[in-house]
Amino acid sequence: MKMKRILISVLVLLMAGWSSAYGEDGSRLWLRLDTVNTTAMITGVKGTAMTELQTYWQGDPVVLKRQKGLTKDGYTIKSLNGKIVITAANDAGLLYGAYHLLRLQETGESCDMLDIKEEPFYDLRILNHWDNPNGTVERGFAGRSIFLNPDPERMKRYARANASIGINGTVLNNVNAKPEALSTESLQKAKSIADQLRPYGIRVYLSINFASPIKVGGLATADPLNAEVVGWWKEKVNEIYKLIPDFGGFLVKANSEGEPGPQDFGRTHADGANMLADVLRPHKGIVMWRAFVYAPQSPDRANQAYLEFMPLDGQFRDNVIIQIKNGPVDFQPREPYSPLFTAMQKTPMMVEFQITQEYLGAANHLVYLAPMWQEFFSFVKPASLRAMAGVANIGDDTNWCGHHFAQANWYAFGRLAWNPSLKTEEIAYEWLRQTFAPFSNPERPTITTYLSSARYPAVYGNPWGVLIDLMMSSREACVNYMMPLGLHHIFAGNHHYGPEPWYAPRGVRADWTPPYYHKADSIGLGFDRTLSGSANVKQYPDELCRLYNDINTCPENLLTWFHHVPWDHKMKSGRTFWDELCHKYDDGVHEARRFLTIWDAMQPYVDAQRFAEVQRKLRIQARDSEWWRDACLLYFQTFSHRPIPQDVEHPVHNLDEMMKFRIPISMYENPESGYTK
Repeated sequence: MKMKRILISVLVLLMAGWSSAYGEDGSRLWLRLDTVNTTAMITGVKGTAMTELQTYWQGDPVVLKRQKGLTKDGYTIKSLNGKIVITAANDAGLLYGAYHLLRLQETGESCDMLDIKEEPFYDLRILNHWDNPNGTVERGFAGRSIFLNPDPERMKRYARANASIGINGTVLNNVNAKPEALSTESLQKAKSIADQLRPYGIRVYLSINFASPIKVGGLATADPLNAEVVGWWKEKVNEIYKLIPDFGGFLVKANSEGEPGPQDFGRTHADGANMLADVLRPHKGIVMWRAFVYAPQSPDRANQAYLEFMPLDGQFRDNVIIQIKNGPVDFQPREPYSPLFTAMQKTPMMVEFQITQEYLGAANHLVYLAPMWQEFFSFVKPASLRAMAGVANIGDDTNWCGHHFAQANWYAFGRLAWNPSLKTEEIAYEWLRQTFAPFSNPERPTITTYLSSARYPAVYGNPWGVLIDLMMSSREACVNYMMPLGLHHIFAGNHHYGPEPWYAPRGVRADWTPPYYHKADSIGLGFDRTLSGSANVKQYPDELCRLYNDINTCPENLLTWFHHVPWDHKMKSGRTFWDELCHKYDDGVHEARRFLTIWDAMQPYVDAQRFAEVQRKLRIQARDSEWWRDACLLYFQTFSHRPIPQDVEHPVHNLDEMMKFRIPISMYENPESGYTK
């Protein structure tokens, strides 16, 4: 077998030159497995796991066995008498074990003397698709919905990708749900999709419109305590389970951003969630009730979810899970964690991350999000949660995610949902090895001398180290060139792509404008959430409340989130706050340029098509970073009345010119269309 592996390795290296010359389109994601014919080498339990191994496994014979005693979806992989034995309690566990073995093969790890035991940290590992009935995808930057006219081959590839990283649930439609999501036609389509995903251990869920009894059922009310309404939901749920026996349940956005909910009828979130939970319970279904709520009259949007849900702690059924965004506002490049996670002690909770980069450069910027998610887990214990959900970045683009490196965030979400303690640089390494290997001539020494600043080459070898460095640096770079030091939500008025910190037209509600958040004036910058301000700090545990409340102890990366910081406030660097702000923006720009330099040096190692496509995106990112820096510093300078430091690159435009920049929605979705004025 060792001689066979040597021959395969030689063949792979020979093929590397072909790959670099002719290119790839990214459609295979991280599952770039070569088909082999080893049918006789895979024995035991038949099913999807056996099929995957028969098709792609190149090593020793494998035996698949079911065994009681292992947790749901868990598995063991052991080397025994010249064979590899994968054991699990169910078919899903066998499939996850098979993909683990294939991952070892594709990342070049030894498959000898295996003794592995894996159990998922969360039972529910769910993608939320914000797909609409007309095929558009809200906050989607990778084409149209893959569920509009579900192609069986595309569905199979989607299912394989999810199963390979342990994702076991899919919400098929937008949280801003249309009533027709529960129509018979829509449910038939959901059944078709469920049938195609089921062999890969994936259950489907639906987002629902709370007013469906009115809009679909023709009732006069959707009051959750009305007997006729409850009866309508029972009939609808029974209809769903006849079509989809393993249907997972409902995701609900209610009384938020104009969506209907129980408060419209004088009821609470608990009343609405519990009614749905009761009708789902006989079928073992769940309700994921979102805590994303805010109202225009709130003096601090960051406070509202806590104020609405804390009084209800302990009042929800046990098959209700409160789904809470990682931060208290809305998927910003950096936020503190939502205080609900440490405040609610009697209610099941799940975290909602955003995989799609709504506020991080869409599908144009390379931003590896796993470090952001691990930052969240440094404050919120994974054991305090029941599940993880991620807003998907998937569309019908050839490469699925719009940016080749955006695939890494889909991959990382699945791996962290399986095990939130995994190191993010190791996840990056796994993804890179499976997605871009084999590199042509991977030991070429010039990569080290060309990029001497790489942080990881000694651990991972070239060229992996420099790319891991790029990925691990990318989130902080994005924060710096967009909204450093705790700034947030200063995006343009008609999209969330570029900066418009000045946007405040008459008639637009305040919390939809940047000045509501940055509060810039002649004194300083930032939202006062201290005890003498909006008192948001009081929602956190006492230790953090004291830390955040004091401007001298508040972490500087959250400074303007919690404080209105004077322009001359002395920072840890010794600079004034204004000078530090200028340097942070400038650092972000230089990092974005460095990423382009790193990637340019990768040309000998990466296939031609993906090299060119990533390079084009990185050029956009570098250009956008300058736009962010110049627009924000020139605008905030009108309040600080201080010069930009001499060691910071100065803008070449004036503020009037920057304020004339416009970016059409087509640019937001299609980076090739360019800017307009």
